Amino acid sequence: MDYDVIIIGGGPAGLTAAIYTSRARLKTLVIESYSVPGQAIITDSIENFPGFPEGINGFELVEKFKKQAEKFGAELIVKNVEKIEQLQDGWRIKAEDKTCTTLSIIIATGAHPRKLDVPGENKFTGKGVSYCATCDGALYRDKDVVVVGGGDTAIDEALFLTKFAKKVTLIHRRDRLRATKILQERASANKKMEFMWESKAIEILGKDKVEGVKIKNINTKKDTDLLCDGVFVFVGYEPNTDLLKGLLKLDKKSYILTDDDMNTSKKGIFSCGDCRKKLLRQVVTACGDGATAAFSAQQYVEKLKGTAYE
Repeated sequence: MDYDVIIIGGGPAGLTAAIYTSRARLKTLVIESYSVPGQAIITDSIENFPGFPEGINGFELVEKFKKQAEKFGAELIVKNVEKIEQLQDGWRIKAEDKTCTTLSIIIATGAHPRKLDVPGENKFTGKGVSYCATCDGALYRDKDVVVVGGGDTAIDEALFLTKFAKKVTLIHRRDRLRATKILQERASANKKMEFMWESKAIEILGKDKVEGVKIKNINTKKDTDLLCDGVFVFVGYEPNTDLLKGLLKLDKKSYILTDDDMNTSKKGIFSCGDCRKKLLRQVVTACGDGATAAFSAQQYVEKLKGTAYE
């Protein structure tokens, strides 16, 4: 086998796993996707990760993880995994022009933003519709933007947008936010933010770029056209598990089913982070998952090699 463990995914979960497996002296390869950026990387400030009382930029934090993993000997490459095949004594992974074999796999592919699935959304993606305020916020300096959503990510990104935009209107289906209380307090106190409660975006309007949003009030059923220059969508996530359909057991939402030790339905494959079914998806829980998956993989590999400490 080329490797003891191959980790698919280069976010906090995968990199934490890499730190642990490489410290255990397992030959470790991390394959990071270039087409699907991790959620942590595009987060402007992570302020609930222990040890950083002032918060830390997501990209900066992930870079620290990478340096730590490489320090202990993990190999990191950036490619898209195209195929996973089961062998008699392990697994073969094809990632573009690189094909390699491994005794075990840790899946840490994360999740991507869910779309609204309304008319105009696909047409104007990249032309006023965005799923990343950190990436595109500076393009809307002194302009009016709309944010759709009510969770932590939506409020966090809406607050970030107030650094640039003239006004940020948040559209939410409920009459109150789901976000953490401290974020709710900041949003309510921000003079650049306005709220449209019990409403949903039903169409993105415009000719060549976004010019507005059609909004329906859930109670009155009345439609309103709201003029804006950009629409930022934060209505949840979907797991990056298309590659695994037919290989592993997934739930109805396509999240990977694991036990408490991060074992999947296939012996020798483990999973961690946002791609698996779990209660809370945060950087800190991804790291915990990663450490557990790594230890489970270590025990599995050492048993295969006959070096396990009994």
